[in-house]
Amino acid sequence: MKIGVALGTPPDPPRVWIDFAFFAKEAERLGFESVWIGEHVTSPVHCESFSPTFANGQVPGFFDPMVAFGRASAVTNQVKLGTGVTLVPEHHPLRLAKAIATLDHLSGGRVLFGVGPGWNREERAMMGGEMQRPWAQTREAVLAMKELWTQEEVAFQGEFYSFPAVRSFPRPRSKPHPPVYLSGVSPALVRRMVDWGDGWVGFRTTPAELEGRMRELRELAPLAGRDPDEFEISMYTWEPSRDLARQYEETGARRLIVQTAALSEERQTVERLEQIAEIVGL
Repeated sequence: MKIGVALGTPPDPPRVWIDFAFFAKEAERLGFESVWIGEHVTSPVHCESFSPTFANGQVPGFFDPMVAFGRASAVTNQVKLGTGVTLVPEHHPLRLAKAIATLDHLSGGRVLFGVGPGWNREERAMMGGEMQRPWAQTREAVLAMKELWTQEEVAFQGEFYSFPAVRSFPRPRSKPHPPVYLSGVSPALVRRMVDWGDGWVGFRTTPAELEGRMRELRELAPLAGRDPDEFEISMYTWEPSRDLARQYEETGARRLIVQTAALSEERQTVERLEQIAEIVGL
């Protein structure tokens, strides 16, 4: 079982997260397989969207993940860099393809690309995202990015994005491209994953619920000409446990991602990462 660690929810302003470069370097020292960070561009003051994590939809100060990953990649050598998750409708695929390819190229092929439309509808609207069919927009953007990463020239005509023939460099080092992991708990999740994804980043999913999703995956993947074993399933948890890791692994997950509490000081960060590493047996 691979063990990753995610930098938890940012502290309330004016405090900010610990430097992600320090977080990633300590995680690598302790033997974590991957480090993860989430994304929110802005926090609408008036928000009706619901989240079980953020009261009244008020997200505190998230770092720009691409800047944070750039710092982390420069001070680490092996730990993988996971977006948990990138809010795809808030980016143009031409620009996002460039950012992900650059990070993957410079890091030596270490990017794990977690994607989703995000739960905050007000934020998505501000950033120009689709309101009625956000997953359709996410799918189209990812399909466009895959072409940009793998083909010499790409002209794209879709429902949400269109651009004439372009070349996009640098290429990702990961072949054919960084793995694309879908997030969410929608009933349509497995169907989407089989259609255009490489795995799943699951939040708030029990081992029993994962077992049901794995049964569905084993049914649907062969119908699409895909092997159920090619998909990499990662499960988030806020409470590290060897027993939980074992349950997830027995059910079909390959990675457990432990999310920390808010971390803003170096000593606090070292203590928490060492505690998690000991609990999960690194």
